[in-house]
Amino acid sequence: MRNALLSLIAVTSITTGTSATSPMNLATIDEAVAEFTGADVGKPGGAKLPVDRRLRLVACQSELDLQWFGRDGRSVQVSCPAPMWRIFVAIDGVSRAATSGAYVAHGEKMIKRGETVSILARGKGFTLTRHGSAAEDGAQGQWIKVRASGERLETLRAVVLGPGKVGIDLP
Repeated sequence: MRNALLSLIAVTSITTGTSATSPMNLATIDEAVAEFTGADVGKPGGAKLPVDRRLRLVACQSELDLQWFGRDGRSVQVSCPAPMWRIFVAIDGVSRAATSGAYVAHGEKMIKRGETVSILARGKGFTLTRHGSAAEDGAQGQWIKVRASGERLETLRAVVLGPGKVGIDLP
């Protein structure tokens, strides 16, 4: 009986040990950054390079948290709350602030008034998402008014993150 119990504990610890230390698929991070920035790796506004394949990260057990990093948004911070790690991905070309100006100058709106959007409220280690609608047009990096689903009168101000996505960063 005692040997059977010890065998069960050993198998359980080996199984949980290997799943807890399985490596993160770095292509998943590349894809998440491309979706977040709206541009592929090597393209203006996207990651300069793919994540270094020599990097060994433990697989993230929850959704990755991405947010702009730096005063001019020249990097994207990619965080994993469990197990806790974070990396920074450099953005190719001009800063996010300059890129948003380029979108506005060319009149390329990513969100149209009345369009259904995902509203991301992001804080340290978490992201909450709620559906809503845009109360005005907006280009990437521009602040617009949005209404959360069910809230017909009250509007929030959020920054356009990409097609169909707006965000509010919480302290």
